[in-house]
Amino acid sequence: MNKLATAVLGVLLIGSAAVAQQDPMVGGAAMYPTKNIVENAMNSSDHTTLVAAVKAAGLVETLEGPGPFTVFAPTNEAFNKLPAGTVDTLVKPENKEMLTKILTYHVVAGKMSSKDLAKAIKAGHGTATLKTVGGTLKAGFQGKDIVLIDEKGGTARVTIADVNQSNGVIHVIDTVLMPN
Repeated sequence: MNKLATAVLGVLLIGSAAVAQQDPMVGGAAMYPTKNIVENAMNSSDHTTLVAAVKAAGLVETLEGPGPFTVFAPTNEAFNKLPAGTVDTLVKPENKEMLTKILTYHVVAGKMSSKDLAKAIKAGHGTATLKTVGGTLKAGFQGKDIVLIDEKGGTARVTIADVNQSNGVIHVIDTVLMPN
């Protein structure tokens, strides 16, 4: 291989590595900004419970829509923190309304990056009120972490921020937020 071909190959490899690094990994899978919220969540091994709950609540079509949406996405571990049997109970057809209320409580209309959240927190002198589809959340800082406070006083920490989607952004959280 001549020097020019080697240089071109090197640039191509470096370029493809740079592109791959732009797609954050969540649950062992790359999250592609060209895919929608549901398509990416379905690939994350950390969000199988969330995907099952979204399907049970009949929210797949909505979250595949144009949005934009900001989704605070609880991990499987977050759902495991709930009392035993809670998830099994919530995904039953007779509990669809409650499940939908909990899930939509994790969704804000519009796209809010972590920088947008930080600006809102600073403008609110340490806290910001976020209007979700299912109620209101408070956002603040705990050290450098963004923390969400639900209507019952529970807290969730953003563990992975700014996972961009074609129809919004996901912020991975470590606890399920509960509306009143």
